[in-house]
Amino acid sequence: MYSSTIASSFTTSPRFGMTAMIRTFATMQKKRPRVVILGSGWGGNTLARRINKDIYDVRLISPANHFLFTPLLPSTAVGTLEFRAIQEPVRTIKGLGEYYQAKAKALDTENQVVKCQDLFKGHEFDVKYDYLCISAGNKTNTFNTPGISEREGKEVFFLKHLYHARKIRNRILECFERASNPKINPEERDRLLSFIVVGGGPTSCEFTTELYDFLQEDVAKWYPELVKHVKLTLVEAGPGLLGSFHKSLADYYLEKLRQKNIDVKLSMAVTGVEERWYSSEVAGGQAGTEHAEGEKGHYTVASFADGTELPFGAMLWSAGLAPVKFVEESGLKLDRGKVVVDRYLRVPGQNGRIMALGDCAVPAEGEGTPLPPTASVAEQQAYYIGDCLNLYNKDFDVTNRDQEVPIPGPIAPALMPWQSAEFLNKILVKAAPEFQYKNRGAMAAMGFGGGVSDLTKTDLPAPKVATSGAAAFFMWRSAYWTKQLSWSNMILIPMYWFKQMVFGRDISRF
Repeated sequence: MYSSTIASSFTTSPRFGMTAMIRTFATMQKKRPRVVILGSGWGGNTLARRINKDIYDVRLISPANHFLFTPLLPSTAVGTLEFRAIQEPVRTIKGLGEYYQAKAKALDTENQVVKCQDLFKGHEFDVKYDYLCISAGNKTNTFNTPGISEREGKEVFFLKHLYHARKIRNRILECFERASNPKINPEERDRLLSFIVVGGGPTSCEFTTELYDFLQEDVAKWYPELVKHVKLTLVEAGPGLLGSFHKSLADYYLEKLRQKNIDVKLSMAVTGVEERWYSSEVAGGQAGTEHAEGEKGHYTVASFADGTELPFGAMLWSAGLAPVKFVEESGLKLDRGKVVVDRYLRVPGQNGRIMALGDCAVPAEGEGTPLPPTASVAEQQAYYIGDCLNLYNKDFDVTNRDQEVPIPGPIAPALMPWQSAEFLNKILVKAAPEFQYKNRGAMAAMGFGGGVSDLTKTDLPAPKVATSGAAAFFMWRSAYWTKQLSWSNMILIPMYWFKQMVFGRDISRF
């Protein structure tokens, strides 16, 4: 009916010749190739925003309906920032075809279908693709340490998502409220106020210093009688902290932590977390709780490789990364749990139809060196794939599944961290068909007024220096504030920083 109406209007209108009519029909009937993106993190979100929606039908599948600005996540766990100020809803991506809040469960490469499961009711459905971009990230690796998975969400916490930060914040406040109970035994009070952070990377270190600031500035004000009972311990299995940073900065960070009376245990592994039970009648008050006499309760203890133990109230585990289930069961070639890709970020044997990026991808042997699992890597890879699709794949006929997608032409690497400065990429770096990673430097905050910034190996047009202290802190805040995706967050974040500095952090638990 619609086609015949249009055809009729073309025939009756003298302005349209036969050639114009055929061209118009071809434009109307041309189907946009469908690009399916798995994941809404740094890689998936950046790619979804970058692809030209006039050329492609972009669909995004992710359990999280928002993009999370992960460098600021530790700040939310203690109330320096609020949760909604560091996230951007997926549906704000301009021109996005569809978003499904679901998990990708299986991959059918023969029929080019991703099998998905709805996050709410478990309904299963299929999503067809012409191009598939896997940016599924990783999950936290427990290394099969006894007790970690069993106690996760209770006394042990990961820190990769907003709900993790919310749970940590509630648990910390719970520990202080319970410890302030006048009936509590001293041993139980000290256990509740013992906090352990496992891992020596930027997330662990930044959370430790954020927690220290919370203890010094807010706990000291609202729970003054409890301050002297708090114990903060940072545990790292390797010989030092911040292994990817210049040694002078890593040593500086370590020294500052110890000056804050944080117990840093290096070359020390957590061998297990054990839940122990007691009865106040049997323990005679040695185990101690705020429970009534005769009531049974439990407490948690961390065991270390040297045979020592430490009872604790809350533990943050950020010790490593492991592949997600979809990647493990995808049927694609894997290397140490990551999808193998070539120098063009394509999965071999898929005719250029499947690409992988971010933490879940690794170059094949001879196709490049493994890259660190950082936001910068995922973001740069998303820029590259987006440019491949927009510039070189737009005229390729995806209906012929046996035909391989041509190798892209030269693409300028995403050296500059800000989209507004993207025009400098072509000036500062030579373009090439293959993906090129550029080092933008590394930063880690150390609470208010402190931090480290490592530009010693950067490819940016900046002095190759290692910076620490207030200057590094200012660089850290400035860089991450200006990288926000919306004006609302650019306004909210400094407002929360000002609120915290003047009025303190919110200590409500709900």
